[in-house]
Amino acid sequence: MQKAKKANWMNIVRVLITVAALAFLFLTVDLREVLTKLREANLLYLGAAFLLYVVSLVVRAYRWFVLLQGLDPEVPFGRLLRLYFVGQFFSSFLPSGYGGDVVRALELIQDTESSAAVGTVLLDRACGLLVNFAIGLGMLPFVAATMEPWLVIVLIVVAGGGLIAGALVFEGRLLRRMTTWMPAKISLSGEGPLARVYAAIISCGWPAILRALGVSVVFNVMNVVLNWLCGQALDIGVGLTYFFVVTPLISVSTLFPSIGGWGIRENVTRAVFAPTGAADEVSIALSTSIGLVTLAAGLVGGVVHGIGMLSTLVKQSKRTQPAQDDTADCA
Repeated sequence: MQKAKKANWMNIVRVLITVAALAFLFLTVDLREVLTKLREANLLYLGAAFLLYVVSLVVRAYRWFVLLQGLDPEVPFGRLLRLYFVGQFFSSFLPSGYGGDVVRALELIQDTESSAAVGTVLLDRACGLLVNFAIGLGMLPFVAATMEPWLVIVLIVVAGGGLIAGALVFEGRLLRRMTTWMPAKISLSGEGPLARVYAAIISCGWPAILRALGVSVVFNVMNVVLNWLCGQALDIGVGLTYFFVVTPLISVSTLFPSIGGWGIRENVTRAVFAPTGAADEVSIALSTSIGLVTLAAGLVGGVVHGIGMLSTLVKQSKRTQPAQDDTADCA
């Protein structure tokens, strides 16, 4: 009962944050101009961005597969690929506490231990973010002169802080020692629920983690190019290098409580592209086009989810059919 109430409150918070962020946009930009920019967008570039996003889901599913191999090699890649598309559907369309990552973990619990399911989902997300941060910091010197000082500081704090946090998680021993005094439910040492999940993360092993980080390089380059393609569709006039630097901030913005990142992502995109001279309406149209590509990929995930549910119903029907036939014969 308490979990249901907490989930309801989280849903309300997500809706309120999204509404507030969108309201701020509507009050500070010319919405008609944004819609005009979207109508004039080059559909070939947007189509290429959509295809790249779909392929990136396959790459991310493979990264998850690499991590899970260290804990449970029996789970097939096809199963994880389907769950990644289904998770995309939930992340894109449902304003609930059961986002895509949660859905993936809950579904995978049917195939493996809960700690392995939750741990690899979290580690999969972390690998993507860490490489994203590293790429952003690595490319920063090439465009720092064209950026506002506050934006450079924000990027360094967010990306640098993320990399330090990731290093602490992967090191393992320090965080366990730091949390030994905490209650078992929230401690990373002992036999509590978080400790078991953390043990699963560490147990994936460095070979699997390094391979996952390598796959993340491929994915993050694809993600940056995807955003750049959306910018090209709107003729934003910003080079690919700049997208490498600001994409980490755009990606992190979607992690804030909201409905599919809407509103938050648009405000962040407007802020990070302001130093380039891009009009607010163009920046928001860029962010909106990225969101629409994400929604389109979510629709693909919805189709995959529907096919899976239909297949399950057919299998259940076939199992009950012999019993019904036996009953008819007895009659």
